[in-house]
Amino acid sequence: MPMKPRTSIESKPASVEPPHGSAPVTLRTLRAMCRESKPFACLTCYDATTARWLEQAGVPLLLVGDTAGEVILGHPSTIHAPLDFMVQITAAVKRGAPRTFVMADMPFLSYQVDPGEGLRNAGRFLTEGLADAVKLEADGTFTDLVGRMSRAGIPVVAHLGARPQQAKRQGGYGSSGRTAASASRIVEDATAMEDAGASMLLLEAMPAEVSARVVERTDLPVIGCGAGPSCHGQIVVLQDLLGLTSWQPAFAAPVLQLGPSLVEAATAWVDRVRDGRLGDHPYRMKPGEAARFEEA
Repeated sequence: MPMKPRTSIESKPASVEPPHGSAPVTLRTLRAMCRESKPFACLTCYDATTARWLEQAGVPLLLVGDTAGEVILGHPSTIHAPLDFMVQITAAVKRGAPRTFVMADMPFLSYQVDPGEGLRNAGRFLTEGLADAVKLEADGTFTDLVGRMSRAGIPVVAHLGARPQQAKRQGGYGSSGRTAASASRIVEDATAMEDAGASMLLLEAMPAEVSARVVERTDLPVIGCGAGPSCHGQIVVLQDLLGLTSWQPAFAAPVLQLGPSLVEAATAWVDRVRDGRLGDHPYRMKPGEAARFEEA
């Protein structure tokens, strides 16, 4: 079922009950939404405060993406996101949104070097990071690792198609599945990931007919990131959605322009401090203490 386009953001009181109610969102919840043809929204998130508000908005799935390397730490690409940092902010997001399904991105070289190391690192995301699932960029060569993780009880989301951690090898970011051969490989990789035990798929930057074929050929929830309307879920980077980045991908049109609003707010604070318009100071010394302080 295609996602309905949104042309404006709907305001709602902070106390609104999320659409999924008070029960935590789990893989069962997401599978039920797929069976009932209810598309679900997903967003990236990197801190507890933002996670709390996104849970109140009813976003059922948050991805603690390695995009944190770019939008939080200021690095030029996702490969610079440190493992320990990712584990910590994943736990922060889950503490902020305890009823929301939180998916953790496994950063560059945290799972590619050695299968045993990859398994241990994935386990850290579940134990220390409180994650509900881990996501790793994969193709058909990762079936053994996905199988190991699945047998250990780790829900795995296989990220197929355009893979940002491979960007340097490709000479930059780009789409995938634009030829019949490339599209067929994506479908083959998707079925291989399902056979290996993956719990979900994430498809990035590909033609709509390719993702539609993946949805048709697999029984897993499929999240799209610029992959067309057939996917069960749709995800974008939160900063793109809020108009906080200097460039947005075509599939992530902002619904707000918070960047200029942030500049306006900061400018107002600069003016207030410069002019001494700070209001009444709220803290007073206890009775009699001011006189003693003057005599000291």
